[in-house]
Amino acid sequence: MSKAIRPRAVIIGMMGAGKTRVGKEVAHIMHLPFADADVEIEREVGMKIPAYFERYGEPAFRKVEAELIADYLEDFDGIFSLGGGAPMTASTQDALASYIEDGGRVVYLDADPAEAMERANRGGGRPMLNGDANARWKMLFAQRDPVFRSVANVHVHTRGMTPQGAARKVIDMVSQRTVHVTGTSIDPYDVAIGQGAMNHLADVLGDKPVRVALIHTQPVQRHSDRARALLRQSGYEVSDIVIPDAESGKTSAVANGIWERLGEEGFTRSDAVVGLGGGAATDLAGFVAATWMRGVRYVNCPTSLLAMVDASTGGKTGINTPQGKNLVGSFYTPAGVLADTKTLASLPNDIFIEGLGEVAKSGFIGDPEILSLLEAHADELRAFNGADFLGTPLENVVCELIERTVSVKARHVSADLKEKGLREFLNYGHTLGHAIEKLEHFRWRHGNAVAVGMVYAAELACILGYIDRDLVDYHRTLLASLGLPTSWHDGSFDDVLALMHRDKKARGNELRFVVLDSIGHVVHLDNPPADAVREAFERIQH
Repeated sequence: MSKAIRPRAVIIGMMGAGKTRVGKEVAHIMHLPFADADVEIEREVGMKIPAYFERYGEPAFRKVEAELIADYLEDFDGIFSLGGGAPMTASTQDALASYIEDGGRVVYLDADPAEAMERANRGGGRPMLNGDANARWKMLFAQRDPVFRSVANVHVHTRGMTPQGAARKVIDMVSQRTVHVTGTSIDPYDVAIGQGAMNHLADVLGDKPVRVALIHTQPVQRHSDRARALLRQSGYEVSDIVIPDAESGKTSAVANGIWERLGEEGFTRSDAVVGLGGGAATDLAGFVAATWMRGVRYVNCPTSLLAMVDASTGGKTGINTPQGKNLVGSFYTPAGVLADTKTLASLPNDIFIEGLGEVAKSGFIGDPEILSLLEAHADELRAFNGADFLGTPLENVVCELIERTVSVKARHVSADLKEKGLREFLNYGHTLGHAIEKLEHFRWRHGNAVAVGMVYAAELACILGYIDRDLVDYHRTLLASLGLPTSWHDGSFDDVLALMHRDKKARGNELRFVVLDSIGHVVHLDNPPADAVREAFERIQH
């Protein structure tokens, strides 16, 4: 059976939101056909919609509308605009949900109410606005807005924008990849991946915050300048807070200094935090957001590959102590994550490559297709050069790797926000990895330490009969092909063992490891024999 031809985007919104005008503009720029459901219905029934309403009533109209929309969702390769009330029909909601599951983009065009009402009144011919048009519009908006928000997976604010500006924003957003993170104890949020993702900062923050603390490091000044400009254009008061780079920024002293700033500048519970930078910066920003007034809204703008695939998503926030990494922290989910691939253009090769350690980890524990992509593109990935990265086929590969890696993390986080079971599997390679980082005084980057930690976990699993030697060798070969380290020989076993006993997975005096028993299948290994733990360590020393 041939696969359905799906629209590139479906546009929904209130009457007067500009769905037809903006949709036509999007289609024109993208060189795609455009279809308006209302126009197609009039062609099918042979009369204008107001006349059809008057003769047959709204239920008959909604039935015709739902059937036509279902047909177009299965057989139209373009931009498709729906009538204002169409998403209120249950069968259309189901059809749109199926379309989204197949990778579709349902765009809620959220216009300024005053602008939309004025356009709706000017257009005329709207049977749903008979009587006091503005009062009817407001009543319908109150009914429809929550439904539109739940039906759509792309939300575009168009207040004060020209149709051309709104169209460019729609194209920007539908061209990006989105991973929706949800769960029983999680406020749902989206991870947007692609060029221009940071442009949606105000959309994610919303209109409640007055003040925004922009927490970033000095090396990402170019990107923080852009974020600050976007925030100020949207009317927020911005407090610019620069923190030390990398792990030296994740301390109680740095956090305390930020709390003092927030207090002095009058930050309230309705204000917000934006964390911009690598994984350490987003960890700290999230921790500050979680603890200030017991929790304020925050958005992560990761600027490194590692932060995009790991630290920015999942709601783990924290700081380091002299005794270990991330021992103080909170589970607190962001309002959104904006992984703008433009920021990768300024990334040095070695910092990009360390991020591949976390990408490979997600492949080993949950998505073998990640490993296939890494194998197929290992040479290009290892030779990454930010200066000529954007707009190349490699950018699409990296976007897919980010999307797949975040999806693996989202599946684990959704089922186990507070790391009591399934989420611990995300720590594959981390038991030794964290020990290496500590013993190297954080001179080793996280992704590199995790790469060695995965080889260690594979060796341990092999010694104990969980996997065969071929899978251990595959770990070593794949990671080395990406430019990641696979051995470490600068510390004593006793020092490593003491730190592994402090690992968050440890239970009492018993060590606990995460190991594979096959690719994509992870198990807990509790209290393994001491001689096996030592032998695996000896094997990663050469």
